[in-house]
Amino acid sequence: MIDGYGRSINYLRLAVTDRCNLRCHYCMPEEGINYIPRKELLSYEEMLRLVKLLANQDVHKLRITGGEPFVRKDLIHFLEAVRHQTNVQSLNITTNGTLCKPYLDTIEKLQFNSINLSLDTLDKDRFFQIARREGYDEVMDVLDAFSLMDTHLKINMVVMADSNLEDIIPMALLAKEKDIAVRFIEEMPFNGGTHRDKQNIWDHKDINKHLEKEFGPLQATDTKHGATATTYKVKDFKGQIGIIPAYSRTFCGLCNRLRITAKGVLKTCLYDDGVFDLKGFMRNGANDEDLLLAVKSALLHKAKDGFQAEHNRSGNKLMESMSTIGG
Repeated sequence: MIDGYGRSINYLRLAVTDRCNLRCHYCMPEEGINYIPRKELLSYEEMLRLVKLLANQDVHKLRITGGEPFVRKDLIHFLEAVRHQTNVQSLNITTNGTLCKPYLDTIEKLQFNSINLSLDTLDKDRFFQIARREGYDEVMDVLDAFSLMDTHLKINMVVMADSNLEDIIPMALLAKEKDIAVRFIEEMPFNGGTHRDKQNIWDHKDINKHLEKEFGPLQATDTKHGATATTYKVKDFKGQIGIIPAYSRTFCGLCNRLRITAKGVLKTCLYDDGVFDLKGFMRNGANDEDLLLAVKSALLHKAKDGFQAEHNRSGNKLMESMSTIGG
């Protein structure tokens, strides 16, 4: 799977739902968004077909996203099918952790290569202010449970100048005692049209400067090809810290991924507005050869970077919720 710039595409991010039980203000309005009717979602059978097809084309890394994946009924059975019935080599998931406790034993048995836990504060009151829902205690319990599993745990914190700057250092210190990665992410505009004030937005340089005031000069470690985070090893830390320039988009040149939304739309870039309706194509009888041809054709027109993808959008407006586009 090669795009028009010669980049090898080996990583699929698959959204299993657009629904979420939280209402984080950087992602969606307090009243929520207009969710996709269930019949318009990809079925588990359709998703498994796509995963098998792409895994056989050397798309060997899969990340399950949402919305919140565990909102969708019977997700755990789909995950077991992916693990045991496909050629996926690296199985990963992103979750807010609030609904994971009943499934911890099965999650451990699935042996995820990595689990990304979305957590924007270590303060219970600020958790409610940001998420506009309860769930802090459940997330803290799940954080402890995940940290004991034989998986690479990553904490993802969206940095918001008006909400959680005081949490940056305490969050980073989680990696001092635990062999985990704590990553700080630039806030993106995918907030469902809530029109948040972006004048004081912190970019990767601001985050880096803030961390260096506390920990001294940060020395970047070697990162994997296609990684979005620049990772740093801090003296006496068991784990690592990282910064993801998600809005600055400095990592686009090495992009190795594609996305499929819960509605079955192929996205070759987070910032495009969808390039092909895979669900409709399948439901109209497309065979596997047709599907592969469609994906490969779309990849040949993949944007050079996120800025070009944004420019090419219909109307050129970023109004979706991150929950809708799959993170």
